[in-house]
Amino acid sequence: MTARHSALGARHSALGQPAEPAGAQDGPAAQADHFSFFYGKRQALFDISMIIQRRSVTAIIGPSGCGKSTFLRSINRMNDLIPEHRYAGEIQVTGTSVFASGSDLVSLRRRVGMVFQRPNPFPKSIYDNVAYGPRLNALATKRELPDLVEQCLRQAALWDEVKDRLDSPATGLSGGQQQRLCIARALGNRPELLLMDEPCSALDPIATQRIEELIFELKRQYTIVIVTHNMQQAARASDMTGFFDRGSLVEFDVTHQIFTAPKQERTEAYITGRFG
Repeated sequence: MTARHSALGARHSALGQPAEPAGAQDGPAAQADHFSFFYGKRQALFDISMIIQRRSVTAIIGPSGCGKSTFLRSINRMNDLIPEHRYAGEIQVTGTSVFASGSDLVSLRRRVGMVFQRPNPFPKSIYDNVAYGPRLNALATKRELPDLVEQCLRQAALWDEVKDRLDSPATGLSGGQQQRLCIARALGNRPELLLMDEPCSALDPIATQRIEELIFELKRQYTIVIVTHNMQQAARASDMTGFFDRGSLVEFDVTHQIFTAPKQERTEAYITGRFG
């Protein structure tokens, strides 16, 4: 390998690494402690406590309306956009409370990236979709941006498909490609945690497989929390699984344990299709 290629590889590695506070490498990626959430007078989450380990995939499963997405969106405070919301308890990301007084929500949502149920690329070029966050948050210089965009697209397994049309509108991509572009866009902000809310529900089986393969590769560098209705997907893609029902965390364990020998009767009933 030439010295130039070695230097370029090192720069790519530095640009692509999540930015974490000093000492964060020793603790969990995220942690909920007796967390509850309310939509006005209606309580949606009840006393949730769980630890999300670094560089792992945590799946959250459960029937519709059980609080899965509410919990996910609480981690980066997306629920703040809902009128009359309130919470009790605590959520921390790399040891820092997301509800700390004076918290910068823009910074939090950069650190905790989000991929939504339906692909939502910006009405910009493929290149500008990925460059938008790093440019806005001054995470890379103008000279570094092309390298960062390329690395994020490679990490999202999309580079080979779009490298010759980076200036084309992102909306011209297929649904599966758009979702991988949204993942690349989130990676551009160098997140400490990546949240995925039903990322495959609008995709066909082939595109779903590509996303699952991508999740497996990404956990080498990133911590991922995925909400899914697809129990087979949770079983295939995750290391840990939490089963939610009626706003409570019924069981949280190693994925293999949840799907082969759950400890709670409600978990077994859901896994075996007796309700949900």
